Amino acid sequence: MAGVQIHLLDATYELFRAHFGRPPRAGADGEPVGATLGVVESVLLLLREEGVTHLGCATDHVIWSWRNDRYDGYKTDEGMPPELLTQFPLVEEALRALGVVVWPMEEFEADDGLAAAAVRFADHPSVERVVILSPDKDMAQCVREDGRVVTFNRREGRFFDADGVAEKFGVRPASIPDYLALVGDAADGFPGLPGWGAKSTATVLSRYPHLEDIPDSVSAWDLKVRGAASLARSLAEHRDDALLFRELATLRADAPIPQSDPDELRWQGVDRPAFEALAAKLRSPRLLERLPTHG
Repeated sequence: MAGVQIHLLDATYELFRAHFGRPPRAGADGEPVGATLGVVESVLLLLREEGVTHLGCATDHVIWSWRNDRYDGYKTDEGMPPELLTQFPLVEEALRALGVVVWPMEEFEADDGLAAAAVRFADHPSVERVVILSPDKDMAQCVREDGRVVTFNRREGRFFDADGVAEKFGVRPASIPDYLALVGDAADGFPGLPGWGAKSTATVLSRYPHLEDIPDSVSAWDLKVRGAASLARSLAEHRDDALLFRELATLRADAPIPQSDPDELRWQGVDRPAFEALAAKLRSPRLLERLPTHG
């Protein structure tokens, strides 16, 4: 008998996607609710899919984490639309009304929570596979070579196993933090190293998978890459920055995930009174007609 599949949802990404992909909407109290409604509709669709029986969602309860203490330039809520920022608590309320396990991250980020859950459940004997529902490049580092952890891009309808990650980025999953350290991550607020682009980085990391493996002197490199001398010089001059950026890019498997048994993630159906109250708050009574029949 095949084991269960654990699905892990990046609810912060879903909230951003809904906010920028839908028209504004006010709730019963006049406050913005459009992005939250989008997340609710998205999760309802997800719960109707075959095989989605065990689901956990991570959120950024606050837009601040340990990474902000390590690097002043790391992302904050500065510049975030206020109508989006105000919906972070509401989306957590909505997910709980849906009967879904929610991990609100405070000192950590939602990505850390998903990574911790993947590590927690991937090797459980009752689990066949963990599917991380996020297109975020950070999550590619969680993909396992044995196929027990994959990512899934819901918009593209595409799974990414280890070979898929290598095809997309040019490096294996274990090298993703090193890759991001060198090329940078504008969304997270760190720049990478001067001169290191995606193609050259993938070429170098294909030969030297981690920063420590890359020789400082280009004369010790045994690969051909355009601008090798300037790349080596850049790394030698900024190696401390690269190590810090890799630390920022590395997801933390020690993020707090209370559940230890996969069955604690089994979806048992909505909290009916809470969901009815939510539908009223969102001014969307038709949500009640869209509830999955299982659970």
